[in-house]
Amino acid sequence: MRLARLGERGAEIPVVFDGERALDLRPLIADLDGAALAPASLERIASAVAAGELAELERAEALRRGAPIARPGAILCIGMNYAAHAAESGSEPPAIPILFLKVPSTVGGPDDEVEIPRGSTTTDWEVELGVVIGTRALYLDSPADARAHIAGYVAANDLSERDWQLKQSGGQWSKGKIAPGFSPLGPWLVTGDEVDPQALRLRSWVNGEPRQDSTTADMVFDVDHLVWHLSQYVALEPGDVILTGTPEGVALSGRFPYLAPGDVVEIEIEGLGRQRQTYRAHEEARR
Repeated sequence: MRLARLGERGAEIPVVFDGERALDLRPLIADLDGAALAPASLERIASAVAAGELAELERAEALRRGAPIARPGAILCIGMNYAAHAAESGSEPPAIPILFLKVPSTVGGPDDEVEIPRGSTTTDWEVELGVVIGTRALYLDSPADARAHIAGYVAANDLSERDWQLKQSGGQWSKGKIAPGFSPLGPWLVTGDEVDPQALRLRSWVNGEPRQDSTTADMVFDVDHLVWHLSQYVALEPGDVILTGTPEGVALSGRFPYLAPGDVVEIEIEGLGRQRQTYRAHEEARR
């Protein structure tokens, strides 16, 4: 199933797609939050679609596309999870997953304008596969247990302010990752039964020019390993999102300029949809 949230920020309507028709989920759920992503809830939604019980949302195509998860409690991010990206960053692939955290205020819709933070000169893009947790995961016995805890997958842009991440970090990366709007998600959450997370093409463009083009098969640590590994340290709760790392082709490589006001970034993950954001200066965005 493809699940989404349509409408103005703070008033998004949860929907499920039946082909190209957006069906209103409000008779079943209040929003696409952790409770709505539980297996029983997803089964109830699928049954309602099959039975023709849901009405089509009027003028859905004209509505803003919001993030398909309502304010996740945690956004857990994996660094250097593609060997080529580690190399372009001047590092060796990690021996164990690198973890940093983002905050809920970073979440935005896939097409929302993004404000370049005040004083930033090194804002960068990163197309990433996002994993959405459906049931609590803590101390899993093995990676083979991970899939039972995954509700689905989303496309994500893990935006980064590189000077703040690397030079003003104090040894942690999160300062460069937590500006408002720095985690555009969506346009859809696609349920796990329809996705092979290790066989997805990821691409990004800046102003129409290709930047990243890779596949999740090149991950250093695959999705199952990441969910298992993280569960040894933290309770993964329904609605939490794991961003699984980015392939090579970012501005940090030195091959491309960092983002400037007026730039347009597009990202796409096979089967998970496409995003398009225009970037604005802090002063311009505040007018």
